[in-house]
Amino acid sequence: QVQLVESGGGLVQAGGSLRLSCAASGRTFSNYAMGWFRQAPGKEREFVAAISWSGGMTTYADSVKGRFTISRDNAKNTVYLQMNSLKPEDTAVYYCAADPTYSRMRSLQHDYWGQGTQVTVSS
Repeated sequence: QVQLVESGGGLVQAGGSLRLSCAASGRTFSNYAMGWFRQAPGKEREFVAAISWSGGMTTYADSVKGRFTISRDNAKNTVYLQMNSLKPEDTAVYYCAADPTYSRMRSLQHDYWGQGTQVTVSS
């Protein structure tokens, strides 16, 4: 089992920044690729960003490319999502997920999910 706990959400004005964290416990964190997803009210959950177990590979949704950066610290069992130039359309509950296979991270089929953290961007 892997337990994931997100933090760092909040209310920010458009153009501002937030950094989300996802702390993992349980099985060896460095064995898992990690991803961030989001779900806005009335919409389906969508992929945001993913990072390989070593941090050597990353991938982003087109909607956040150039504004968001995913990173991880395996010594701290934590993955981060730095969000800059935030827009009102970034408003959503943000979730992290863990998967042993990096190539699957863009899907929504993952065994381990956090409980989510709310990000609200005001215009």
